Amino acid sequence: MCGSSSLRILQAPRCSPHHSHTAIRRAPVAAVTNVKLLVGKPIYGANELLPFLYRRTTRSRNMKGAVLPAIKSSLIDPDGGALVDLVVPEGERAAKVSEAEGLPKVKLTKVDVEWVHVVSEGWASPLRGFMREDEYLQSLHFNSLRMEDGKVVNMSLPIVLAIDDGTKESIGSAKDVALLGPDGDVIAILRSIEIYKHNKEERIARTWGTTAPGLPYVEESITQAGNWLIGVDLEVLKPIKYNDGLDHYRLSPKELRKEFDKRGADAVFAFQLRNPVHNGHALLMNDTRRRLLDMGYKNPILLLHPLGGFVKADDVPLDVRMEQHSKVLEDKVLDPETTIVAIFLHLCITLVRQKCNGMPRQE
Repeated sequence: MCGSSSLRILQAPRCSPHHSHTAIRRAPVAAVTNVKLLVGKPIYGANELLPFLYRRTTRSRNMKGAVLPAIKSSLIDPDGGALVDLVVPEGERAAKVSEAEGLPKVKLTKVDVEWVHVVSEGWASPLRGFMREDEYLQSLHFNSLRMEDGKVVNMSLPIVLAIDDGTKESIGSAKDVALLGPDGDVIAILRSIEIYKHNKEERIARTWGTTAPGLPYVEESITQAGNWLIGVDLEVLKPIKYNDGLDHYRLSPKELRKEFDKRGADAVFAFQLRNPVHNGHALLMNDTRRRLLDMGYKNPILLLHPLGGFVKADDVPLDVRMEQHSKVLEDKVLDPETTIVAIFLHLCITLVRQKCNGMPRQE
């Protein structure tokens, strides 16, 4: 969607078990700009129950005593059916660190570390590491991945790790390598590696819809990257921390789900943004909650999801934005009892032409 923010409802009514895997693509019931209602596992197409829900809701506003349809809801399943967690259990870390010391090394950039963080916590489920060539080509050409059971999941952005010629030569015939952070600390092990050619021009053209110079992220992280990609299974030796005073806002998908349960959410709607909350944002979020209550939900929870990671030079710094978001809750512009603030880890796709259903769009 256009602009620097997006709104998505992560849960929606299940009125019949026969429609538990259908996505509502058009949503007059909660008719706010660019809202998606998701019911279970989405398919492409509109839900034929939508006019019924809309009529019932409308009639309940005009007729005293009208009863809304019963609503059942649950958190949508992660892509692939289960959340990926690639952080090594604490009791096994010492042995893994010792093993890593004897492996060939790959030095990561700051952005690479952020992608390790994304993959390790399950934000890119079902990926279990950086893409191998077959996964990369599926993502690049079809915006999706086919699972071993034949199911297809959305994956419109290739998540890959580039290495240069010298690093490729130093790896040689090794099957496993260690990843070093920018400060030289070992942060992960890559298992059963596969090295293949990094066709940068095709990657840029198919992902962003153009190869024009000056694209944010592209020039910083792709055109200057190595000529090879390394696909791997990833083992992260400890949780990724940034020690910037904001780590308590970086909740993993697993932690977010626990927080939703703790608050008794029967619906969750998310608002992603990379700038301070302004009046239009607040009105949209509060109105969405009101509409969900009108639909019959009892406790809709807002996930305010400021974007971290790579940002443009003229963006408001993350620490300033987080301070502003805290003040918004303190002043009750948004209800702190029904709002969770959590940083989303990586940002690059919102700064350039992003593919949506196979078509690029400007963010």
